[in-house]
Amino acid sequence: MLHVNKLSKQYPTPHGTLSILSEVSFSLERGDSASIVGPSGSGKSTLLYLIGALEPPTGGTVTLDGQDPFDLTERELAAFRNTKIGFVFQDHLLLPQCTVLENVLIPTLVNEPDSRATDRAVDLIEQVGLKARLDHRPAELSGGERQRVALARALIRQPPLVLCDEPTGNLDGDSAEVVSSLLLELHQRQKTILLVVTHNLTLADRCGLRYRLNNQHLDALES
Repeated sequence: MLHVNKLSKQYPTPHGTLSILSEVSFSLERGDSASIVGPSGSGKSTLLYLIGALEPPTGGTVTLDGQDPFDLTERELAAFRNTKIGFVFQDHLLLPQCTVLENVLIPTLVNEPDSRATDRAVDLIEQVGLKARLDHRPAELSGGERQRVALARALIRQPPLVLCDEPTGNLDGDSAEVVSSLLLELHQRQKTILLVVTHNLTLADRCGLRYRLNNQHLDALES
């Protein structure tokens, strides 16, 4: 379970404290999919980075399967992010010098070798429809294909939590639809907790739970 309890974030500025989030609370269980919408600059990405343990909150807690990542040492925190959380960003962030297969395998290279990782990677690449592109590099792929590789990479460690920050933001309508469908299909197959920050209302509406972030607060929307 993902449990977010009274999460707050402030930043010091020359003109005083800037408050981004104020006591945000919600919980998600394995198999849940949730979207967060809201105006640009409302703190959606900041909230995702706090949940993903990419930066610490000013107040409140985030726990995943009972573990608070901010109680960990720096090394333990890096391992936690690598094994427990899959990230998909607006920009695919693929390494240009690596093939599709190599890009998907990158998260498995951090710890001890995993003999089954290549088989899982090939299977995921096939599931996103790119088995014929295993040896291609990002420059040889379309934008939608690159994002599909990013989806496979996010799931290679079979994480319980997948966080997506505008996963269709750089894609045209057709590619956005393909990536959205694959994202939700893979989520259902692996029974992850899926949390998506998006301006794509079609994608947002396809998630089981919907939230709106505005004026530092998170509100549940009717299904």
